[in-house]
Amino acid sequence: MTGQIIRLLDLNASATSWLQLLKPSTLAPLALIIGVCMFMFARPKKHARVDGIIIGFGILFSGLLNMTEAVGSLSSSGLFETALASLGRSPVIGYLTGAAIAFALQSSSAAIGILQAFSVSGQLSFKAIYAVLVGIYLGDCVTTAIVCSIGAKPGAKRVGLINIMFNLSETVLVLAAVTLIHRFGLLDALWDKPIFSGGIANTNTVFNLGCALLLLPIHGVYVRLGEKLVKETSVENLKYEEKLSELNKAFFSTPALALSSCYDVLAEMFSLARGNIEKAIGLLYGYNEAAAAEIEECETAVDHMTDRVSQYLMSLSPHVRSSEQIRIVNQYYKVVAEFERLSDHAVNISETAGICFRNGSAFSDTALAELEVLTELTYRNLEYARLAFEKRDMEAAMHIEPLEEVADDLISAMRDNHLSRMRDGKCDFFADTCFTNLLSDMERISDICSNIGLATVMRVEHTLEGAEHEYISVLHQGRNEAFNDEYRRAHNEFFGKFAACADAAGQ
Repeated sequence: MTGQIIRLLDLNASATSWLQLLKPSTLAPLALIIGVCMFMFARPKKHARVDGIIIGFGILFSGLLNMTEAVGSLSSSGLFETALASLGRSPVIGYLTGAAIAFALQSSSAAIGILQAFSVSGQLSFKAIYAVLVGIYLGDCVTTAIVCSIGAKPGAKRVGLINIMFNLSETVLVLAAVTLIHRFGLLDALWDKPIFSGGIANTNTVFNLGCALLLLPIHGVYVRLGEKLVKETSVENLKYEEKLSELNKAFFSTPALALSSCYDVLAEMFSLARGNIEKAIGLLYGYNEAAAAEIEECETAVDHMTDRVSQYLMSLSPHVRSSEQIRIVNQYYKVVAEFERLSDHAVNISETAGICFRNGSAFSDTALAELEVLTELTYRNLEYARLAFEKRDMEAAMHIEPLEEVADDLISAMRDNHLSRMRDGKCDFFADTCFTNLLSDMERISDICSNIGLATVMRVEHTLEGAEHEYISVLHQGRNEAFNDEYRRAHNEFFGKFAACADAAGQ
């Protein structure tokens, strides 16, 4: 019998010790320990975000416990007692206090947590806390308004606006309901009664749940108001906003990060412009209004990105000190305009294709075959330009200038052949104008590739800095054997294909 009693006492002591773990003062550090261990050692895919949730709860309850302990020492303070009493005497003060706390902390949950921590003194009553809770709803509105005004998309702004309208409606409903119910004497038993942490949580729950049920039937009104007050922004201005958000002035203190952000946007710009050129050339073989509209939208996005990058580089320049970073800024200044011009020429080619389509004009089979040779050369040069910029690839950059010279020769030969076809009556007036404009745009694209490659060379080869014209002059005068060899190989390759077009046409 004695042994059974001892075992029962042991079990009771064990149960009591386990119950101690359920106290908030024990659960908070325990949650932190478990969360950190899961974060460090558990498999990420298996426990995705669980560790973060546990750590968050641990930090939350640890903070509340620390606040409670700190406030407990103030309970005997006369100043503290006077402050709490003023909340009960003046709902306006309570209302403003709740709004100020929520705005300062930018969290309604934290503000309510502080109110719960103060409740341990036993000097808070329902008449003191209801106005504070309503003020917290107002402060939460201000926080939401600030967050929604900083770089948010229209959808996010509407959600924030609806949240603000709901909180303001909740404020009016709670104040009106509590005032009426109190005047009817239905809150007398609760009005001056001390309220503690659980009572505050329950009051907040009743306020929120009751208002949600009352306002649910008119949720459509909030949605319509949100749509009217926040208009939808055009897709092209939003599509790349996330990429542009990387251009943050906070990086100015670390120029390497700022330049890295510029690089990401510039790489995106080149990709868009190059894709636009490929789409536009495709329209010459089969026009499509939807594709033409996409090119226009993309051009708008590239223009927007050009403005943002240019402004960012201008603001960044005074913060750049090292010679290497100055060279990078100089390169970016040059290529941002070139990338924008690439996209402009894509729009020009698209418009040329549209004119031909609407006028019922078409290029001859020979002209199209010659154009395919020029297009192949252009795409190769664009790829070299991409490698030169994105990879700082000097080998790719050195390939560009010989190909640019071959492109000029090829375009000159295409103009001569086109004039010959015009004399023979094989091209009409509209086709003549369109083909001439097209060759001009292709020539400009080749020139832009040359400028991109040259900007890369000037950045990498420090000794050539400031001597761009002399460098190009040496190449074009045939005084560089590597350039000469590259030019001859490319000339033989593409003019061999060009001659095959003439042979196929029987010329």
